[in-house]
Amino acid sequence: MPDRVLKPWPFTPAPQLVADIGGTNTRVALADSGVLRQGSIRRYPNQGRASLSDILRAYLRETATCDCIGVCVAVAGPVRNGVAQMTNLDWEINAPDLAEIGGTARVAILNDLVAQGHALSSIDRRHIRQLLPGREASDQASQLVVGAGTGFNAAPVHHVSGATQVFASECGHVHLPQHGAQEQALARHLAQQHQIATVEDVLCGRGLVALHRWTSGQDITPDALITAIAAGDLAARETGALYARIMGRVLASLALVHLPFGGIYLIGGVARAMAPHLVGLGMAQSFADMGRFSDMMAQFPVSVVNDDYAALLGCAAHLTALPA
Repeated sequence: MPDRVLKPWPFTPAPQLVADIGGTNTRVALADSGVLRQGSIRRYPNQGRASLSDILRAYLRETATCDCIGVCVAVAGPVRNGVAQMTNLDWEINAPDLAEIGGTARVAILNDLVAQGHALSSIDRRHIRQLLPGREASDQASQLVVGAGTGFNAAPVHHVSGATQVFASECGHVHLPQHGAQEQALARHLAQQHQIATVEDVLCGRGLVALHRWTSGQDITPDALITAIAAGDLAARETGALYARIMGRVLASLALVHLPFGGIYLIGGVARAMAPHLVGLGMAQSFADMGRFSDMMAQFPVSVVNDDYAALLGCAAHLTALPA
């Protein structure tokens, strides 16, 4: 009887370790050459964790993963000189810690909107829903990612010589637009509470709650408010209309700053939840209301990204594109 030939185990290369750290939860996954491993995505609540390192170590133990070929994390906050300080969480994240956890020197820390920008070319088009049409543009046209969730921010995306470059900002903390008596009164109210009235004070989750409290005197959760908007509740729809108008003005201002002829892409939990209502509540009109530049606004399509894991995909794409 001939000897039985044993087939070798298939070689599994060391994976990329990617994470998306929000103000509330952290999503972690493994990837190979920019492609997320099926079934590897896990979500961890940040509350009760001392640091990101605790989450990443737990994930590697749970998935029986040792050394990684690279580590890239997306952070909801500014990144400077390889160090990130979370905006809405008391965590500091640095490259040496990530290198030690992953067993690799190939490490990157990105602002979360920057990671979303790197994901745009890889997202399944079924996860993108257009809200406002625009004109057809080349594949090299600039784009803009705008996030409304726990916070608010935006990042321009440029495609140069076959490479994607995404630039961080903290534009959620710029002054709130004030068009008309109602928005001026709102700005004065917010300035009394926060010294200045900023875009994030209105367009993020807590901002939506504060907006409804100001318009109606009611204090409810964002989910309950959005449900009430969908149900046709008059007080909720008044709040939603003010939110939509301000969102349109902010997007219009950002569009004229960055000229994203390749499209504006809304991401984040609040943006996704409000997306079905924004156009009907007046966002299109306020977006187009730019005086002598109103005609130009029709050139910028506005869409919402419904892929909750796009930042992980962007981290993997960025790692893959790094020089060897």
